[in-house]
Amino acid sequence: MIVVGGEALIDLVPVAQPPGALVPRPGGGPYNTALALGRLGARTAFCSRVSADGFGESLLDGLRAAGVDLSLVQRGPEPTTLAVPSLAPDGSAAYRFYVEGTADRLFTLPRALPAGTRALALGTCSLALEPGASAYEALLRRESGRGLLTLLDPNIRPALIGDPTAYRARFLGWLPYVSVLKLSEEDARWLGGRVSDWLAAGPSAVVLTRGAQGLSVRTREGAQYEVPARRVAVADTIGAGDTVNAALLHRLSALPAGDPVDWPAVLAYAAHAAALTCTRAGAEPPYAAELRG
Repeated sequence: MIVVGGEALIDLVPVAQPPGALVPRPGGGPYNTALALGRLGARTAFCSRVSADGFGESLLDGLRAAGVDLSLVQRGPEPTTLAVPSLAPDGSAAYRFYVEGTADRLFTLPRALPAGTRALALGTCSLALEPGASAYEALLRRESGRGLLTLLDPNIRPALIGDPTAYRARFLGWLPYVSVLKLSEEDARWLGGRVSDWLAAGPSAVVLTRGAQGLSVRTREGAQYEVPARRVAVADTIGAGDTVNAALLHRLSALPAGDPVDWPAVLAYAAHAAALTCTRAGAEPPYAAELRG
């Protein structure tokens, strides 16, 4: 079982017709990661607090359709968080968020994860917005101490971070509890650190997404690998990084403890999955059958 913790929200995605229209689509980095894992065929549970409003119900319907376990989902009467992406000509997205008084911010630490859980993934808004951020941080520390594979994707959203200096310090405090740190080049620049320093703090590997340039990894032992991105017609890049998270977790959590990681193969699988996501509007990760052959 892979547990993904963090927010589920609604992206109000701009469309060409009619001009100025916004179409609601399920989103949130952790939600997209859980959805992608379910579609890839991994046993997955989503750990979050989701609104009881109509948007919340539609979010859970999407996870159910992908076979994701919802037993760790908390419910609340508060509204669903909204995000409004603006798309650049290359398909990349910047976001405005509506987060005041929303359900996912009120997440509380669950007593225990399901028996057989092997991995935990956290990231994005859920680690930036209190009081839920502290609960997710406590979950990371507790489950790392139990020996789980942990993946952190900070997926920085500057508009949500009131004190960048404090956030950067907090990020460094998470690293001793992280097995794999995955982040984009933009995240790395915003955080302002060095991969070598992050590896020294705890993670066994740092995976960097580089847009059209592909993916790279550097391990604590000093190994480095790169794979190119697959060339596709890009609709947008929404959810591509989240699909990378899912692909990494799907492959890494299946390895017996102590087995070496075939990083070029893992990265190639993640690049393929992300490329398929980019061919579709909104966060629509691929199914396992689409990655065969």
